Amino acid sequence: MPRVTVVMATYNWATVLPYSIASVLDQTFTDFELLVVGDGCTDESGRVVSAIGDPRVHWLDLAPRAGHQSGPNNEGIRRAEGEVIAYLGHDDLWLPGHLSDLVKAIDGGARLAFSSALMIVPGGRPWVWPPAGWSYFPGQWMPPTTIAHDRALIDAVGGWRRPQETGELDSESELWQRMTAHSGPPEGPSELTSLKLPAALRRDVYRDRPHHEQEHWLRLIQTGDDLSGQYRQRSRRSDELVWAIRSHLRVWTRLRRLGILAHSAEGRWRASSRFKGADDS
Repeated sequence: MPRVTVVMATYNWATVLPYSIASVLDQTFTDFELLVVGDGCTDESGRVVSAIGDPRVHWLDLAPRAGHQSGPNNEGIRRAEGEVIAYLGHDDLWLPGHLSDLVKAIDGGARLAFSSALMIVPGGRPWVWPPAGWSYFPGQWMPPTTIAHDRALIDAVGGWRRPQETGELDSESELWQRMTAHSGPPEGPSELTSLKLPAALRRDVYRDRPHHEQEHWLRLIQTGDDLSGQYRQRSRRSDELVWAIRSHLRVWTRLRRLGILAHSAEGRWRASSRFKGADDS
């Protein structure tokens, strides 16, 4: 089995880091290093990461600040010692089998692999992404938290690009498009192994720095709640599917009203940064 480098880009939201990091340390696959890469952090993020006390967890901080996740991600890749690169959003979580499933896919010949994610939105019931019958098409968005790829693939296609460089596609979508053009479509394990809590739907989270949702969901994971089986079973029911589609459309409508669905990636990034209370824009 190949060794994995987990790259976690972060910026001034130290309160969520103990939960996301704990979900990495709880993985059944243990041959990994976790690089938590700050983007010029001015809060206590470095102290929080250093206090974890696990030799597999490393803290890096960029200077000067890049202002976008592409900077920390590229630095993490540059320093990676693993043959496989996986990403975890600093406010997202993994179920214990996440890395094991993705590594098996890559060890079996996949160059780019993804997991299913439980999308957790404020004020609504979670739903599973992608839906049954989904297939990738070039330029489609996939959450970085769900992705792993072999190191040679990103060396071949080049690293992450900033929104100013990616036209209409978000940085991650543009990277997946380059990867799939080079090596074919991504391969996905059928299990739900990750939880995505989109910061773009949570106003001022970078100012308020809440962590109650991460604490709640990590507790469910660690107490053995079968989130994968529970939500996979629910997602097969027709009424749940209809609800998920309607919820998805409501989210899209909300994003459009906020300007987060602007035509350009740069426009969406700037609108999202303002809404989240980050000063990236």
